[in-house]
Amino acid sequence: MTRYSCITLAALILAACSHVPTESSINNKLNYAAAANNPFIENNYKAADVLIQQLNGRINPAQPMIIATLVNIDELTSSSTFGRLASEQISSRFSQAGYSMIEMKFRDYVYMKQDQGELLLTREIKDVAKNHNAQAVIAGTYAMSSDMIFVNLKVIQPNTNVVLAVHDYAFPMDSNLRAMTRNIRK
Repeated sequence: MTRYSCITLAALILAACSHVPTESSINNKLNYAAAANNPFIENNYKAADVLIQQLNGRINPAQPMIIATLVNIDELTSSSTFGRLASEQISSRFSQAGYSMIEMKFRDYVYMKQDQGELLLTREIKDVAKNHNAQAVIAGTYAMSSDMIFVNLKVIQPNTNVVLAVHDYAFPMDSNLRAMTRNIRK
């Protein structure tokens, strides 16, 4: 083999090696694929879709609605990253469906508990809804077991406390959900 052939062969081998995926690039692609396929968002969207279907014609999508942060059923003044994020995603789905959702985090005069999000208890629903001219409030609770998180959502008419729609669903407890419920705060 000539010297020129050896140099050309070496250059081709180096070029081929530069396109071999590294373990880091493979893991990064797997992490993005796992994130894209994570059912957390999809499950919350499906829950919102069930509520929207039940509300069909019962409320006006153009009139404002608010959502409370999902709270721990065993401590109604406590929530977690799980409760706050699930509420955000449910609100997003209602917005995507054309409902007028009020963003509570931008309101100075709403009861806000530091690191908790928008906590609404039954006695506060009427006042907060009236301040925002909201026709309905989405509220919910969650309960944790060793292997599941159970969620209950309700759409409530604030002037009567009548439940207009309700849905129950669950998530299998995994490492992500353990991390999101670890930081339950009062």
